[in-house]
Amino acid sequence: MERNLRNVLIISFGFLLLFTAYGGLQSLQSSLHSEEGLGVASLSVLYAALILSSMFLPPILIKKLGCKWTIAGSMCCYIAFSLGNFYASWYTLIPTSVILGLGGAPLWSAKCTYLTIAGNSYAEEAGKNRKDIINQYFGVFFLIFQSSGIWGNLISSLIFSQASNKVEIPEENLACCGAYDCMTDATNVTGSAEPPSSLIYTLLGIYTASGVLAVLLIVILLDQIKYDQAETEKEIPETPSFWSTFLATFQHLKDKRQCLLIPLTMYSGFEQGFLSGDYTKTYVTCALGIHYVGYAMICFSAVNSLCSLLFGKISQFTGRKLLFALATVTNTACIIALLLWKPHPKQLAVFFVFPALWGLSDAIWQTQTNALYGILFEKHKEAAFANYRLWESLGFVIAFGYSTKLQVYIKLYILLSVLVLSMVTYGAVEYLEAKSSPGTSTATKKENVSTQETHM
Repeated sequence: MERNLRNVLIISFGFLLLFTAYGGLQSLQSSLHSEEGLGVASLSVLYAALILSSMFLPPILIKKLGCKWTIAGSMCCYIAFSLGNFYASWYTLIPTSVILGLGGAPLWSAKCTYLTIAGNSYAEEAGKNRKDIINQYFGVFFLIFQSSGIWGNLISSLIFSQASNKVEIPEENLACCGAYDCMTDATNVTGSAEPPSSLIYTLLGIYTASGVLAVLLIVILLDQIKYDQAETEKEIPETPSFWSTFLATFQHLKDKRQCLLIPLTMYSGFEQGFLSGDYTKTYVTCALGIHYVGYAMICFSAVNSLCSLLFGKISQFTGRKLLFALATVTNTACIIALLLWKPHPKQLAVFFVFPALWGLSDAIWQTQTNALYGILFEKHKEAAFANYRLWESLGFVIAFGYSTKLQVYIKLYILLSVLVLSMVTYGAVEYLEAKSSPGTSTATKKENVSTQETHM
């Protein structure tokens, strides 16, 4: 096997193992650690730390340690979070969430840098187009990586299904599920049994082992990229440049189009935060039990992966406006239905329809928003994508931050309001673009941009 492709596969399977653990844990935080909102508070802190991390750490760590050791070191931050869940309290989960957040941005930056350099290296050796090879490498990576959501959630559901203390939830207690929830611990209110400690420890042991395997895979098998080779790619800035990147992020807000895209970018964080923080707790865990959370999130992950591939292909024929309209209609219909629906165990299929439809919309928000940023800000991509990460992460922070303070129906109204505002401001961006460059088609440029990373 060609050396560069081998390295891409090693990184891809390393990320698969790592995010099998993290993805499963994130889906369970609101249900597993619902006392005083500890689970969602840890996720809010995590994304706040990620914002700070993305502004300062990646250039420094990649320059000092190189891509390989930055990836390995950052993966250890994710293992710390898994260990913090063994004895979940404010003194263990919050610090380990900060550690994970600080490691998140260097991990993704080093991965992008490594794949880009590997692609350029192979393109030079083989005399092929650099962009084509890089796109292929990112395609291979995301094909493998996106399945992590399926495996992590499948493991959690299979393990929690072994619980012998599953109880039938009384009809009167189901009134506390759904949009008009009782603002208390879902497992206590409805009487749905919390899984035994032995099963929780088994799950956390598997997740921790998966993270350790990911680190070993990178440390033992991944080739280090020579620093002089990396330097020529302009992927690793000089040490002082993190200040210029930091300033460029905010200077980029002088562009009217960037300001108009802030609601759309934040909505991406809001909608993902609602699904993993609120839907899993107040609909699935509350009415069915925690052992169904994984199965529901598998529907989201599977549809999300398939639709990401599908919409990446068909966007060149449909254009982005039609896809954004589809996502808006789908999400709006879901939000209205969630406001009206009273969850009941007898309506089992419905619990999986909502995550599937959410996955369809999320695939459009992720691929097309990334593509839009790449097309509109082609000359200032670094600052533009720094803004993308900043505002999306801020959406996560706010969504997880108010998760325990508000009833679900209020959160759904907030979600709907942000969605409407997003579409109004997005329409203004399209109007400005049409006004400034009439007759210029940008749809054909999407393919090269849609391979940018879309999840932490």
